[in-house]
Amino acid sequence: MERLVVATVIEPLRADWDQVQASAERQKAEGRAADAAATVVSFHEKLCKTRILDPACGTGNFLYVSLELLKRLEGEVLEALVDLGGQEVLRGLEGHTVDPHQFLGLEINPRAAAIAELVLWIGYLQWHFRIKGGMPAEPILRAFQNIEVKDAVLKADIDFARDEKGVPRTRGGPDSNLSQIYLYKNPHQPEWPEAEFIVGNPAFIGGKDIRARLGVERAEALWAAHPKMNESADFVMYWWDHAADLLTRKNSALRRFGLVTTNSITQVFQRQVVERYLTAKAPISVIVAIPDHPWTKASADSAAVRIAMTVVEAGTREGIVRTVIREGMLDSDAPLIEFREDAGTINSDLTIGTDVTKARSLLANEGVSSPGVKLHGAGFIVTPAMAEHLGLGRRPGLEKHIRLYRNGRDLTSRPRDVMVIDLDGLEIDTVRTRFPEVYQHVYLHVKPERDNNNEEYRRLNWWLFGRKNTLMRGFTAGLPRYIVTVETMKHRIFQYLDTSILPDNKLVAIGSDDSYVLGVLSCHIHCHWAVRTGGWLGMGNDPVYSKSRCFDPFPFPAANDLQKHRIRTIAEDLDAHRKRVLAEHPH
Repeated sequence: MERLVVATVIEPLRADWDQVQASAERQKAEGRAADAAATVVSFHEKLCKTRILDPACGTGNFLYVSLELLKRLEGEVLEALVDLGGQEVLRGLEGHTVDPHQFLGLEINPRAAAIAELVLWIGYLQWHFRIKGGMPAEPILRAFQNIEVKDAVLKADIDFARDEKGVPRTRGGPDSNLSQIYLYKNPHQPEWPEAEFIVGNPAFIGGKDIRARLGVERAEALWAAHPKMNESADFVMYWWDHAADLLTRKNSALRRFGLVTTNSITQVFQRQVVERYLTAKAPISVIVAIPDHPWTKASADSAAVRIAMTVVEAGTREGIVRTVIREGMLDSDAPLIEFREDAGTINSDLTIGTDVTKARSLLANEGVSSPGVKLHGAGFIVTPAMAEHLGLGRRPGLEKHIRLYRNGRDLTSRPRDVMVIDLDGLEIDTVRTRFPEVYQHVYLHVKPERDNNNEEYRRLNWWLFGRKNTLMRGFTAGLPRYIVTVETMKHRIFQYLDTSILPDNKLVAIGSDDSYVLGVLSCHIHCHWAVRTGGWLGMGNDPVYSKSRCFDPFPFPAANDLQKHRIRTIAEDLDAHRKRVLAEHPH
């Protein structure tokens, strides 16, 4: 993937060289060999000043590939000079060559940064010995300081958080490791070294995991430094945003950037970052995109991702989308990846053609769809036996607050037959008085976890779910059943749940018991629409059903009563057939 990204990003250099060669050939044909040589020398001078930046360089893989490709191009340039003037013309270029000072890196890990610098010098010396032989001129290694140890997306004045006595504060309790609490003062975006091309593969951290992975203070400083970013956007998009901003600046040297991200770049919060630049007054364009690519030679650490590639230029331009149509031998050094190419204007969801991301929510669909409940406390989940021990069947009214519970795996595999303690609408004193066993349970098994929660609402209301889910509770009230689908699943299925069952937040609930609605949602047109608008996720490349993008903007057909009756009949048959087959085949 590194070679594909870098080769695509530096294509303008190849195009420049093709023009230089054509010009030199004309000058040579006109008897102006000296002018032809000067034209080629001028390009070589430009090549030796070209800078390539990897703002998340790790141990230098992308920079090593960049060095190799530029040295290959330099080899063609030097061969052309020999053809024009023999070895004599090369003596004027002695000591002037593509070398590590042109390959710039930002890396937060000092050890990785040191390795990256060493990798570049190894690559450079390999080329020297292969092409010229012998030792290079002294000093062989020079301190170009081209790899900086710094955070590429956050700069701040960092200090310890201290108590009133000036003692540094820590986080954690007697059963956990104490960690220092830091203050990030004056958070802002750091400047990146100026370069003509940017390449890289920044860290893959999902937007929902940023706070947990980076820590509360650093995450909040990151968001403060990037006020235009949605806090739900993946971590990699902060690099994408900064590189895109550099492309739009006046007098910027940047010609192109190309970054590897997860394939979730096509989902809502990532698309918003891309869309902001595609539609700006000074727009940029995605000129090459691979929306979904397997991770080759996948390790355990990367097994849960599929990747995407975007190469971007300033201005309004058409591009090429490469869609993987065949893949194999992914754990080998020679994976088989076959693409289909489509040309045209690339949309923010990395598609060509109708831009479904522009579809707006419809009033007719407003307020009837929502994700299920978000517990924020594993202690809320109990088995039927535990529920009985907590008073279910003995304490009047408890049946309204200990309910059957389903998550995505329950519906795509087999139900776990678990229940959930749902104390919505109850004050804690009421819980203690009416349901003392339940109070004791949540006090012991939920409150300790909630005491360390970053959100004040969840800390103070520790006996309640993390979100109120008022909308879902409203549109399911009074219905005997409602429709659900699993947010991320390989095959898009809609089915009924009884309203006595509470859905997990990884289920999308639709407040209707009308089989006509179930039939329309299950139809080929809606399922195809959901794939185009929702995007994909994970190594399984499973479609994601986003309520705001898949359901809210979907126009239900204006069917007459006869058509609705036919659709209802088929939908009921489908739902009954599925349940009957599952009951008959427990495996």
